[in-house]
Amino acid sequence: MPELPEVHALVSDLGGRLVGRRVERLDILAFAALKTFDPPVSSLSDGIVGAVTRHGKFLDLLVGEVHLVIHLARAGWIRWRENAPVLSGRPGHGPLAARLVLNDASGFDVTEAGTRKSLAIYVVRSPAEVPGIARLGPDPLAAGFTEQRFADILAAAGRSQIKGVLRNQSTIAGIGNAYSDEILHAAKMSPFKPASMSADEAARLFEAMQSTLRAAIARADGLAASELKAEKKSNLRVHGRTGEACPVCGDTVRQVRFADSTLQYCPTCQTGGKPLADRVLSRLLK
Repeated sequence: MPELPEVHALVSDLGGRLVGRRVERLDILAFAALKTFDPPVSSLSDGIVGAVTRHGKFLDLLVGEVHLVIHLARAGWIRWRENAPVLSGRPGHGPLAARLVLNDASGFDVTEAGTRKSLAIYVVRSPAEVPGIARLGPDPLAAGFTEQRFADILAAAGRSQIKGVLRNQSTIAGIGNAYSDEILHAAKMSPFKPASMSADEAARLFEAMQSTLRAAIARADGLAASELKAEKKSNLRVHGRTGEACPVCGDTVRQVRFADSTLQYCPTCQTGGKPLADRVLSRLLK
């Protein structure tokens, strides 16, 4: 799933390619992905791209006076192309969900792999009209997101598990499954530790969050969209590396499976050497 660093890099890449360019049309191939009807998709036609920004994990293109907002969900991606091939096959079948075409036939495809379709596309007059954006918590890299504000968020979360707090988009915007694993590994904390923690622990977690996200952004800076997935995967230390050696201590990276996701962690670095039970009811708190 693209998270804050990857969406940040997509904004940079697409901004350099799109701003000032004229949109010819947006083709919707997976009709269930389009979540709005007013303004219509046709309102994008002949509009000039004025800006490319993000809100958490949402990508936002200002086209004329309307916004094209895309949430890539678990398996969505953006693929730039220099020309638009002729569409073939039945709409909605295959990975192609939408195609933005500029007036010189270049543009990008929005694709989604797999059978579970959760990619979402919105055409709105204001990003605030998108429910997911309206519910977003603060951006962890914003200037106003201080250590004290983070400590207040943790205190308000109480006994909630810290892994879930970091992933909750209404609490903190942009962090998903992968980077929450990486942040907790860097902070040497169990994913099941309660969010309400000491001031020293909160400071350590804040520093781990800032350094992990900023390092990921720095690595992705200047990369094209086609290179971002490989860059992310190659630099993750524990997420997606079950059975491999922890790069810090050499212990074996373990995982806990849930109904629709998994988390990865290092027992030596994060749980005092104790493996977490690999079931939903695991409750190792320290």
